[in-house]
Amino acid sequence: MKQVPPHFAAPIDRLRWVLKALRAPDGCPWDRAQTLKTIEPCLQEECYELLDAMAGDDLPHHREELGDVLLQVLFQCDIREEQGAFGFDDVANALADKLIRRHPHVFGDVSAADSEQALKNWERIKQTERKGAEASALDGVPAALPALLRAQRTQHKAAKVGFDWKGAEGPDAKLDEEIAELRAAMRTGQTAHMAEELGDALFTLVNLARHLDIDAESALRAATDKFARRFKAVERRVRASGRDMAKLSLTELDAEWDAVKRDAGH
Repeated sequence: MKQVPPHFAAPIDRLRWVLKALRAPDGCPWDRAQTLKTIEPCLQEECYELLDAMAGDDLPHHREELGDVLLQVLFQCDIREEQGAFGFDDVANALADKLIRRHPHVFGDVSAADSEQALKNWERIKQTERKGAEASALDGVPAALPALLRAQRTQHKAAKVGFDWKGAEGPDAKLDEEIAELRAAMRTGQTAHMAEELGDALFTLVNLARHLDIDAESALRAATDKFARRFKAVERRVRASGRDMAKLSLTELDAEWDAVKRDAGH
């Protein structure tokens, strides 16, 4: 049995010792078997769990989820260190260097009167870091982002170089055009064509949200939460009446849905 040393210089040192003990030859078989590929789903899940915790006021839960995300970061650092690539200290130092470099208004002689100017400084420096023959204004948008967020970030980057409508009227009119094209595609019955036109309509809807200063990801999440809340209320009403959801007609279910909406006040 491994004995944890009683004293460490800092909590992060204790955590790193525990992780290295788990990855050691006499450590945990599961932890030793993990690779960057196998822990990828874990990172995605932990990030979403952290987002959920951030939305509430359960502080111990928030602390726990932050720890779970930190675990994923350290786990990847240990894997890379075992490969002879880099370790946690390299990551921490590189991050500190980047933060200093991208905040010349704090660590240099550049001025930033407000947060908007500070952000412009950040983006300007970020672009110079990534200059190259094939550099694009869209560089830096992760392909793995949720689709709505990726669309919004892509549009935002294009807008920063002037490729954008002046106001919401542009994407609003474009949305009518895309919906019409989607309906035309639906009449063909061709799945690939319908999927393409549906994607165009969704992309335009995200653009409209951006011009209305609405976060599309948050708006859809709120709409999904509202649907789930009302659907569960319908389930409760049906159970209370002694009926079976699966045996009700769509007309009957719509009536229950409308009743739930009336009870909610809209």
